[in-house]
Amino acid sequence: MLMHNPPHPGEIIKALCLEPLGLSVTETAKALGVSRKTLSNIINGKASISPEMAVRLSIAFNTSSESWLNQQTQYDLWQAEQHRKDLDVTPLFAT
Repeated sequence: MLMHNPPHPGEIIKALCLEPLGLSVTETAKALGVSRKTLSNIINGKASISPEMAVRLSIAFNTSSESWLNQQTQYDLWQAEQHRKDLDVTPLFAT
């Protein structure tokens, strides 16, 4: 079952990881070993969490990489479902 309009994982990073720890984007990016721009794009919902970023986040925040990828997948799938009616697909099942 799809979650109703799940947040982008970047929102989760900001609200549950950076803000409670009083971390800046610059500090966090440095700790993750990525550029500030990369992390900023994720936090602002302009980029997705890759498998490598999921591993980096899991190490930095003692979480599971699977949870980060699952959040991204749920977000992406919900977004795609919003355009289901616009897809030009022919059903291939017996009626």
